[in-house]
Amino acid sequence: MDSITQAALGATIAGAIAGKQCNGKVLLMGALLGTLPDLDVILDYGDAVSNTIKHRGFTHSLLLLPFLSLMLAWGFHRLRPSTFWTFKRVLLVTFSVLITHPLLDAMTTYGTQLLWPFHGYFELRNIFIIDPLYTVPLLIAPLIVLLARTTIARQRAAYWCQGALVLSTLYLVWGYAAQQYITQRVEQNLRAQALPHQQVLVMPTPFNTVLWRVIVMDKDQYWEGLASLFDQEANIDFLPIPRGEWPLKNQPKTLSGLKAFSHDFLSYREEDNQLIVSDLRLGMANNLSFEFIFAERDKEGNWQVLPRPKRYPSQRDLGSLDRLWLRLKGDDSISPLLN
Repeated sequence: MDSITQAALGATIAGAIAGKQCNGKVLLMGALLGTLPDLDVILDYGDAVSNTIKHRGFTHSLLLLPFLSLMLAWGFHRLRPSTFWTFKRVLLVTFSVLITHPLLDAMTTYGTQLLWPFHGYFELRNIFIIDPLYTVPLLIAPLIVLLARTTIARQRAAYWCQGALVLSTLYLVWGYAAQQYITQRVEQNLRAQALPHQQVLVMPTPFNTVLWRVIVMDKDQYWEGLASLFDQEANIDFLPIPRGEWPLKNQPKTLSGLKAFSHDFLSYREEDNQLIVSDLRLGMANNLSFEFIFAERDKEGNWQVLPRPKRYPSQRDLGSLDRLWLRLKGDDSISPLLN
């Protein structure tokens, strides 16, 4: 999830545990802890692809974060001993905030290495990486705590933090239930339309859990579709899109890493003498978030693989949000390409 959401989640968890002892400092520490795992973005792994696929790595590992929680809690307790903030309570806050960060990340489409150093990317794809309906309650609850002026008011305000956590968790459950409903509908459509079903993704479109994007992979093409909970008809219109292929005999290590990260939901195309590899999962069909230049043609027209793949400057069409909203409401005349 985005940094604002993670900070809000961390602050809300800290406020819920602190109860009447909650104050601005507690919320600030919770927010800082909530964003701590994302500090790995400052690391440079050498190229654009490696920086992408190695994000959410060791700092998001469920195998390492418990030890980090112990060290941070022990250090804080030694520096600031307190009758209320015992080691166990500090550890509870630290562990709860740190461990929920990667668990929430794993519910998005961007893969999280929950078991680092063991290989594997985990993603449940039941919530978009930014979703206001999830985030807003987590922002409101700490604000209510900050506005409280007495101990009793702060104690009551802490209940808002607890309530916000329950509400946000229920929203995640809702997202998963909606995803499963759409998945069943997708499976029925694939059988009815005789489309392949070995490699299928169902994931939310930006900022909501009502309209879902569907990708169905084939050998030389893939199929793109949109399905809304407000659709009047069960039929899903799938648009075939050329997938392309890697034109060279040898594959660089970075491409193998990108394949593992994306579970091979990749497409290939040539544009302006550049070989562009796109991760089909993140973004929308004609507004993909992660595209990389892997090779360029030389003067003789031969491909030259770049030693360090570069990020392709994908364009963003903000006007597509209007069409996205129409499709969300059930307007099936809107193409999966949102044009």
